[in-house]
Amino acid sequence: MQSSKLTKPNISVIVLTKNEEEVISDCLESVKWADEVVVVDDSSTDGTLDIVKKFGIKKIVKAPPGKTFSDRRNLGRDAASGDWLLYVDADERVTPTLKSEIIKTIEQCQNQTMFFSAFAIPRRNIRLTKELHYGGWWPDYVLRLMRKDKLEGWEGELHEQPRIDGGVGKLKEAFVHFSHRGSLENKLRNTINWSEIEARKLYEADHPPMNVRRFFSAMAREFYLRMIKYQAYRDGLEGIIEAIYQVFSVFITYARLWEMQVHDKQKRD
Repeated sequence: MQSSKLTKPNISVIVLTKNEEEVISDCLESVKWADEVVVVDDSSTDGTLDIVKKFGIKKIVKAPPGKTFSDRRNLGRDAASGDWLLYVDADERVTPTLKSEIIKTIEQCQNQTMFFSAFAIPRRNIRLTKELHYGGWWPDYVLRLMRKDKLEGWEGELHEQPRIDGGVGKLKEAFVHFSHRGSLENKLRNTINWSEIEARKLYEADHPPMNVRRFFSAMAREFYLRMIKYQAYRDGLEGIIEAIYQVFSVFITYARLWEMQVHDKQKRD
């Protein structure tokens, strides 16, 4: 006589990489319990893939040049064979308690005692070597656990989001997220890369021409959001530095937008 209990579903972890040799070992160590790990690499030129291969990972997808984060997440979905997908960034860690909650949750879904197609997971953000609780960094939910057959696809160039067919729940346990790896050099490098994408989206949306008032109002809104509304100062010096840095990041984005607008005007003139 067959048991009425459904079998445990397979879990595929999908990790996106690009020159992650500093952090990838700890990430892969934290997900080695999964039934399968898929690595989608964006032309790494350091030792990232050597480390990945040492972990015995067989599914390494090399993304064609120019692919967005959404494209790469979709490539991971297509390569994965598990019933459930867990997306983990290279600078994130799955704690033992989060692992236990993930396994328990999807078993409940498989046994039809829970009826969600996907789950958002909170993140404990480590910025400038300290976990930040204020400034808008907690709770920071990311939609990363989902049934493969309910994932319609990822959308968005920078802040990508999945389209899910069905309801979305929330887990209690959190990723540990080493944002920017605690280095101002890495933060600046990421800001340069991301600000160009964000500025171009504003430019393509026909943002009004930048002027002094718009620069100051954009930075003032960000300062109010981080320091006043979300009380970044309560995290001490690290929280204050992070809040000021976010104001700087907004300035860089709008400065690049201004630059695009000036170049466009010069061409038309």
